[in-house]
Amino acid sequence: MDTNSKALRFLIVDDDETFSRVLSRAINRRGYDTAVAGSAEQALEVLNEFIPDLATLDLKMDGASGITLIPRLKALNPEIRILILTGYASISTAVEAIKLGATDYLAKPADTDQILAKLKGAEPDPDVEIADKPMSVGRLEWEHIQKVLTEHDGNVSATARALGMHRRTLQRKLQKRPVREEH
Repeated sequence: MDTNSKALRFLIVDDDETFSRVLSRAINRRGYDTAVAGSAEQALEVLNEFIPDLATLDLKMDGASGITLIPRLKALNPEIRILILTGYASISTAVEAIKLGATDYLAKPADTDQILAKLKGAEPDPDVEIADKPMSVGRLEWEHIQKVLTEHDGNVSATARALGMHRRTLQRKLQKRPVREEH
């Protein structure tokens, strides 16, 4: 990426219009060219005209997940730096995103400085705080559901069968936010 000849191109894929608009303005003020898509499907159309150097992808949107865009983005620009943003953070989706080629993973809410720091490759913090107690049962359940859902490519019916759970029960659990851990 030659930063001297042109502004870096930044793609924002998120179904939260307010968040996308605010982030796009903040990124533009920092000298980047931005494009915004409200869905993975819309992002594919944007990619016909706009090949980004950096991208933020929302994990959970109507339609396809932002994670499905990673292979396409990497094919268009092997040097792209991709950040997965989500309000539904789980270990299995973070691992899957990194395996597919995402640079990093960040839970919402996140501000512009945090996003750019992750995309610019801020050094990992070896002094990151390690929880002194195990995850709660509720959080473990959430993580397990997310892992099985990922294994079944987001198919709720197949996930419910694999978990031995009624599909509507699983859908109710998926509509809830993940259990927050006390620190």
